[in-house]
Amino acid sequence: MNAISWRRLKALCWKETLQIFRDPSSILVAFFMPVLMLFIFGYGINLDASRLRVGLRVEDTGADAIGFTAALTGSPWLEVRSYESQQAMERAMVDSQIRGFIVIQQDFSRKLGKRGETAPLQVVADGSEPNIAQFVKATVNGVWQDWQMQRAEDRGEEVKREIQFEPRYWFNSSAQSRNFIIPGSITVIMTVIGALLTSLVVAREWERGTMEALLASPVTRVELLFSKILPYYALGMVSLFLCVVVARWVLDVPFRGTILGLWVVGSFFLLSVLGIGLAISTGMRNQFNAAQAALNAAFLPAVMLSGFIYEISSMPVFLRGVTHIIPARYFVSSMQTIFQAGTIWKLLWPDILMLMGTTIVFLGLTAKLTKRRME
Repeated sequence: MNAISWRRLKALCWKETLQIFRDPSSILVAFFMPVLMLFIFGYGINLDASRLRVGLRVEDTGADAIGFTAALTGSPWLEVRSYESQQAMERAMVDSQIRGFIVIQQDFSRKLGKRGETAPLQVVADGSEPNIAQFVKATVNGVWQDWQMQRAEDRGEEVKREIQFEPRYWFNSSAQSRNFIIPGSITVIMTVIGALLTSLVVAREWERGTMEALLASPVTRVELLFSKILPYYALGMVSLFLCVVVARWVLDVPFRGTILGLWVVGSFFLLSVLGIGLAISTGMRNQFNAAQAALNAAFLPAVMLSGFIYEISSMPVFLRGVTHIIPARYFVSSMQTIFQAGTIWKLLWPDILMLMGTTIVFLGLTAKLTKRRME
């Protein structure tokens, strides 16, 4: 292999840079698309438990019934709507207007005050979504227990409190899902952007007929690959830092890491995904086919197999093995560490080493697919 000519490499990189700025689609993909996707992920995905709409039918006018009704309506987790009949609540639940309903039946107050009696209280939840039904059950049960303890204290009775757990979140003290969704979504976004940016460069050369001129020149295979990677690496890093700025200052996600840690991890990750896109572009000489293949090869594994949404340890053995060659797996872990805990090199180095390995694999595959002759 001939030695690298830095003069030729500089000229080729400048050619690619001019082509980037002359092609509006590259600017849109690198700057507009990541911000748009980040807003979609940031505002469109929410795993936090929100207020649930429930119906309430009160058939008792006693003091205890009124007190428990006030406890239900005052709960921050429930949006209580009063109904005149149970049939109306059932229709509302079938129409998805409410997720469940509560009926405080007659003699509730009288039986609650009698020892050995069971106070009639009915809770019905929509079972079409089991998680929601469990949440309705748990929330009403929690309101019931808190109200009973408060009622006993108001009556001057001795209250034997059970063990109370006070959770403490070290790295996400607000317990907001956005704080770990956004770092993971940046991984998915940059996987798509990186693969898409380079999936078109070689295919475009073939379609425009300029590849023949490059092959007829003294340009070596290494110079050709470097000239395709370096400008898009710079463009991808700018896009990555833009996503982090939007996440921190617009979406208000805490960023506890350092720019150095982000740059190191992001560099190897970008080189990996750029290698994926370049390998696809080298193997396919049609821009449309290359773009479609890059989207499928980048987006689906990044979402399904990176641990961003689905826990890797719960996947079948075969899929767990496949995740080891997915760069997004290691970048998701690193980004969540950098955002929520900080630049902890002891945690980041295993991911960095694996990203180095995927970079070698995909760039090596691209080099093998790159030919210096017409076929």
